[in-house]
Amino acid sequence: MSLVKPVEYEDALPAVRAVYDNIMSTRRVMSVNNFWKVLANDPATLARTWNEVKEVMQPGALDALTKEMIYVAVSATNNCEYCIYSHTAAARKAGMSDAMLAEVLAVTGLANKTNRLASGYRVPVDAAFLSKS
Repeated sequence: MSLVKPVEYEDALPAVRAVYDNIMSTRRVMSVNNFWKVLANDPATLARTWNEVKEVMQPGALDALTKEMIYVAVSATNNCEYCIYSHTAAARKAGMSDAMLAEVLAVTGLANKTNRLASGYRVPVDAAFLSKS
């Protein structure tokens, strides 16, 4: 259960409705999901976060599928159930298969393990890794 009440479209302030309308238009959907409805309790945070999502998640040097799979990996690491579900759905929509999901999670688990080992042992970084070439 959310710590604050989700803001439904019909109850939203005009500034929130404008963001909701932009989300629905950009994503070509008929409603906004719960994440945005909860953020709408702080209209400035809602607008700022939506603008950042639009900017960062648009295709660039990385395609949409790669960005969504990275989001799934980070969400799994951070144990964000909501984000795991929402970005897995988005990644599947962008073409991710079950085999790709399994591989992303395997790499994520391995990276988390080896990161903790390297951090715990305070392994010095090899000089070769520090060069820019």
